[in-house]
Amino acid sequence: MRDDRPYAGWLYGGVALLWEDRGANGRLSTLDTVELDVGVVGPAALGRKIQNGYHDLIGVPRSLGWRHQLDNEQGVLLSYERKWRTWPKTSALGLEFDATPHAGGSVGNVMTHVAGGLSLRFGERLADDYGPPRIRPSLPGSVFFATTPDFDRYVFADAELRYVARDVFLDGNSFTDSHGVERKPVVGDVQLGVTVIYRTVRLSYTHVFRSDEFEGQRGANRFGSVSLSVNF
Repeated sequence: MRDDRPYAGWLYGGVALLWEDRGANGRLSTLDTVELDVGVVGPAALGRKIQNGYHDLIGVPRSLGWRHQLDNEQGVLLSYERKWRTWPKTSALGLEFDATPHAGGSVGNVMTHVAGGLSLRFGERLADDYGPPRIRPSLPGSVFFATTPDFDRYVFADAELRYVARDVFLDGNSFTDSHGVERKPVVGDVQLGVTVIYRTVRLSYTHVFRSDEFEGQRGANRFGSVSLSVNF
């Protein structure tokens, strides 16, 4: 449809560097993440084959919009984020609460943006890590997590506000003429979920409520994600 975002796949490989700075008392204080992703947008990303192949598998109609997907384009995305664990945990009624602010952004022909937000956790025996994974375009909340000899669990909420200067999935191809929509520069996310940690395994479910990303969008985005992490 002319008034909807263009169809596109994004096939990429990435490498990330994380480093943490502990405070004078040995507790975690900050986590910095730099990530470089390199890949391709367009038919070479195989988005059409994967989605329609899955639709064939489950017996639902194919998506017809792939006939008008973005052209092939090499994509580069360099991202940075910092998290602060400077707010101490607070206990009440046998449960713990903490807050972790974050800020960062990215630059590249896939997306260019700056962002800031806050993550809240509420549960039992909160580990001294940086919380659950978050759904892109934010960087993963934390590929690092603290292991536990017990069965720990918590609920979380995350809010983020972004200023987006470039988004290939809304603006269209960078170097060729393609379909695009009128992007809204300011986008907000609210992410809610639950995390369970047992020894070296962490399982998280996240549900995202995202504000309109372009003019004329028919309702805000709502979607979920399941993340399984193993510490070894």
